[in-house]
Amino acid sequence: MVSKTVANSMLFLRIVALAASAATVALLFTNKVKFDDGTKLRFQDFYSYRYEAVIAIIGGTYCILQLPFAIYYAVKQKRLIRNGFLPEFDFFGDKVICVLLATGVGAGFAVSLEFKKFLDDIFDSVGTPKKDPTRTTYDKFFVRGIVASATLLVACLSMTIVSIISSINRSRSKGVFN
Repeated sequence: MVSKTVANSMLFLRIVALAASAATVALLFTNKVKFDDGTKLRFQDFYSYRYEAVIAIIGGTYCILQLPFAIYYAVKQKRLIRNGFLPEFDFFGDKVICVLLATGVGAGFAVSLEFKKFLDDIFDSVGTPKKDPTRTTYDKFFVRGIVASATLLVACLSMTIVSIISSINRSRSKGVFN
């Protein structure tokens, strides 16, 4: 039997992961800039941002799938399906989602930080001032990518904690800690 605090914590962390995943998707999908010459830059122009968005959608979908079970578990302190399937599903599903979220975070941070630094170095080498419209537009785009990646990191950390708790719960249900 799991304590009410643990069940409520798992529910809260799953909700945090869902909210952070949804916020990441919103940040990425609205990450569009237009330069003075009319050209546009969108998150879809970068495969890493596309990957990050898909991973955030997968993470959010998993949290939505788990939410009814987590609510029932928090309210009743017992599993909705009692044949041992849910602890196993939580154990493996949480691990997979953690790894996927981590790869999404890595891809997003990598493209954002590398391109921002690369462009800043180019602008600095040719003497472009920091207030230049093209430079500030690029900065705005990549800083928003960094924020989206940081938000997905919150989802990843939340799911990591849930994964640890689900490991302990699985071990308890198998009698390892009894």
